[in-house]
Amino acid sequence: MKRRKRRDTNKKTLRTPPRGSRYLKGVKNIDYKDAELLGKFMSGSGKIISRRLSGVTARQQRQLKRAIRRSRNMGLLP
Repeated sequence: MKRRKRRDTNKKTLRTPPRGSRYLKGVKNIDYKDAELLGKFMSGSGKIISRRLSGVTARQQRQLKRAIRRSRNMGLLP
């Protein structure tokens, strides 16, 4: 009986985006009133995109999180 070759399922090739998001170029303050900017960091279902996918720094991700939550509370975002 022939032996089947096993596929190596442990190899995952994830391409990490470069640090520093292109959406935040030239933005000094992340404001909760800027719904257009904050919407770029949310999925279609309204979830906040992780920093691994969006390419922002940890500090920027915390600012985004805070701004999105405030904006949701004010009713500007879903």
